[in-house]
Amino acid sequence: MTSFARLGCRFVTQPDLRAAIVQDATTDRVLMLAWMDDEALRLTQETGEAWFWSRSRERLWRKGETSGNVLAVEELRDDCDGDAILLRVRPSGPACHTGSLSCFAPWLWRRVAARAQERPEGSYVANLLERGPGACAQKLGEEGVEAALAVAGESDERVVSELADLWFSSYVALASRGLDPAAVEDELRRRAEVADAAART
Repeated sequence: MTSFARLGCRFVTQPDLRAAIVQDATTDRVLMLAWMDDEALRLTQETGEAWFWSRSRERLWRKGETSGNVLAVEELRDDCDGDAILLRVRPSGPACHTGSLSCFAPWLWRRVAARAQERPEGSYVANLLERGPGACAQKLGEEGVEAALAVAGESDERVVSELADLWFSSYVALASRGLDPAAVEDELRRRAEVADAAART
């Protein structure tokens, strides 16, 4: 059942806005930053879905009203000064308009995700994705070999260059499978927690 912490902060009237920090209630990952006025806050509390104030469009908007990626709000918290709000949510899809789970994802991933979503003509990423995961896997393998050879015996500049290619190809490979780097981060975090637990025993 959706529950809301009682907000002790003052209610303000437009155009006064408060920063709204959106966090995944399951993973604790920060998803986005938006703005709320008192009406957006009221609608969020009443509907259980996140509403914000768009400064560019100068109107209220419900997150996901066009994409379908709504944010089910589980908890609202205000900060100590009453000028910011934390929304802990369960997202139904990517929070970022680029298709990334988070608006705070690495810039390169946001670029790859946007290419995967929009498929612009002439885009290298879009072309590779159109050829499918197999083509992406082949490119990833080629870049992996080249990066390993650079690390084994080439200049630092070549190591950086080849690892950049590998990093980029890894992101494209993830996009080809409909995955997000956040899943890789979660797996690495899980492994670290297992290793830390083993070290304490």
